[in-house]
Amino acid sequence: MLSSWGLRPGSRRRVPGLRREELAQLAGISVEYYQRLEQGRAGHPSDEVLNAIADTLRLDVVEREHLRALARPSRRGARAAESVRPELRRMLDLIDSVLALVITDRFDVLAANSLASRLFGEAQNLARTLFLDPAARDLYVEWEEVAAATAAQLRLVAGRHPDDADLAELVADLSGQSAEFRRMWDTGDVELRAFGTKSFRHPDAGVLTLHYENFELPGDTRQRLVTFTPAKGSTTEAALRLLLSGAAAAR
Repeated sequence: MLSSWGLRPGSRRRVPGLRREELAQLAGISVEYYQRLEQGRAGHPSDEVLNAIADTLRLDVVEREHLRALARPSRRGARAAESVRPELRRMLDLIDSVLALVITDRFDVLAANSLASRLFGEAQNLARTLFLDPAARDLYVEWEEVAAATAAQLRLVAGRHPDDADLAELVADLSGQSAEFRRMWDTGDVELRAFGTKSFRHPDAGVLTLHYENFELPGDTRQRLVTFTPAKGSTTEAALRLLLSGAAAAR
């Protein structure tokens, strides 16, 4: 159902098993029109139609946005910027007690401060490292959860930017080299994580539990500043001080 739009009955779908006729009836549209929607032949579907389908499938806010992006594909701004403003680079260098990096919505690492480099190394793309570097399974304590969220976020971006050749190449590479990525991609899930908590296993500092925040950057919605901070007074905060001293010594 809706497979040509990239929406498939994944593990989190709240109304599994609806037949095409049932979905069309519940959404208040004809089966013929729904078939044209599935095949991409319906032109520019109205908000009313898309809302009715979304209501029938009980989609959340992110999934609704993904549905609209797939039904009305944008042909603008296919490429994500590959560099950061000098002012952002300077800001990262001056942040010395928080892990901070600037990434694209494809998870390309454009810049990172010393602490972030101590944790993520020289990774050029966090998604490639996550799925293709065996060491990532040791680094990410909740690897399965992080991997599923990463695949879901890449699918969301693919819906927003269907003409992004670099993104298509990334998805093709990951699909060809990682069975786990193929499995997670094929669920059809979409997700957007703006904040949360992740745990990392560092060879020198042990397990680090960090709260992350994603800040979309003005002027380029495909770039975001990501910060990782420890809870005040936590063992992670003390461990980061050790990493910071090591980063300072390396500089």
